[in-house]
Amino acid sequence: MTAAVITHPDCLLHDNGSQLHPESADRLDAIENQLISSGLDRALMHYDAPKVEKLDLYRVHDKEYVDRVFKLAPKHESIMLDGDTGMNPHSLNAALRSAGAMIKAVDLVIKGACKQVFCDIRPPGHHAGKSHAAGFCIFNNVAVGAAYAMVEYGVQRIAIVDFDVHHGNGTEEIFSGEERILFASSFQHPFYPFCGADTDQPNIMNLPMPAGTTGGEWRQAVSQQWLPRLDEFEPELILISAGFDSHWEDDMGGFKLLEADYAWFTGEMCDLAEKYAQGRIISCLEGGYDLSSLGRSVVAHIKQMSGL
Repeated sequence: MTAAVITHPDCLLHDNGSQLHPESADRLDAIENQLISSGLDRALMHYDAPKVEKLDLYRVHDKEYVDRVFKLAPKHESIMLDGDTGMNPHSLNAALRSAGAMIKAVDLVIKGACKQVFCDIRPPGHHAGKSHAAGFCIFNNVAVGAAYAMVEYGVQRIAIVDFDVHHGNGTEEIFSGEERILFASSFQHPFYPFCGADTDQPNIMNLPMPAGTTGGEWRQAVSQQWLPRLDEFEPELILISAGFDSHWEDDMGGFKLLEADYAWFTGEMCDLAEKYAQGRIISCLEGGYDLSSLGRSVVAHIKQMSGL
């Protein structure tokens, strides 16, 4: 059974109001180029991301917030939703495609069309909370997918694991206290968004670590603090917020992870998925702004996830 990639040309048209913004369409181009040059592109199924329905957004975001984004979406000039997150005339469609990619991915893995999916999407999502945009994120893509799986397919145990260098604060806010979700986020601390280190919720496993954290140190912490709890949780579906700005070449953060570290972690999640989730893993792109390391890291991630 072949793994899949979901994306859409609309995701290339979004920008945050400046050509110098680090969250740019060049990120998706870098990933596509590496997939092609590695030969992995030919071995994957490819799907276009549909637009998400408002109902799916309302499950994780306040209705007032969703409706406000639709109302504010510009037709000509760019606007800023917060200090980091902008919208141009194409951004709403890109955000709807990004969240819609997760809906499509859930359908694919639950119905058995494939077991592993990578959502090659932007804007990212894990900083978007119930009622606000933040950190380049408009809608919380991974949260939309998790809520859809619970409501439409009755999935009772979903693990969301987030290895971005920044804390997935929006995902935490949305699912804090939700017993059907086990959320694990590793991140540099202290660092943007300056929260998560003192979270005390039974379904949240935060792993704050200092700048300079190496791959070996990160692997040890994940092995000791995440893997036993994830095994105990027995997830029926694994969702990954894949932020590759924790790579040592990416100056958006201070971690020192390598492609091999992402491959190792992905392998651990594959083992967990085979044990409890019928092999079902969905990964969605979050951060990663150094184009060379981003492309290489995604290839390593997908290769390990798909067994190709």
